[in-house]
Amino acid sequence: MKWIGISGSQKVNEEMEQDVRKDVQNILAEGNGILVGGALGVDSFALEEALSIDPEAHYIKVYLPATLERYAAHYRRRAEEGVISKDQAETLIGLLTKAKNDHAVSFTEHPENTEMNQTTYYERNSAIVSAADEIHAFQSNNSKGTQDTIDKAKTKGIPVIVYSYSVS
Repeated sequence: MKWIGISGSQKVNEEMEQDVRKDVQNILAEGNGILVGGALGVDSFALEEALSIDPEAHYIKVYLPATLERYAAHYRRRAEEGVISKDQAETLIGLLTKAKNDHAVSFTEHPENTEMNQTTYYERNSAIVSAADEIHAFQSNNSKGTQDTIDKAKTKGIPVIVYSYSVS
């Protein structure tokens, strides 16, 4: 069994969503597991798809840059700021909470982190790369966060498959 890190952008389109879901279906059908970061976009599509296939969550691990409580508060603040919608924030928080509480998904949280920023997100990326046997990156518009994961995986010498998209 291999652990495949799913990395990707928050800015997505329908094609990306379909590709992520199909990739997760293939990974789990091959008897492998997925590692995801718990963000909007690619991460949430991957987690949602995996839970629909593996309701007992044997092959799913989620990595957050802080505790779930702090992460949820961050997304609610982002909604108040108008960066994302309230529906997006609450849907993601609901998915993560359900995954952690109802499905006993393996969660790696970083309680020492009190802020969500580039540093803590990149630390989360490093944790995923450290645990992964392979990375599947779904990158829109050359996003820096996804590129960080790609670069770290290449430095580690693990296989990386990059799917590139242009999203308006």
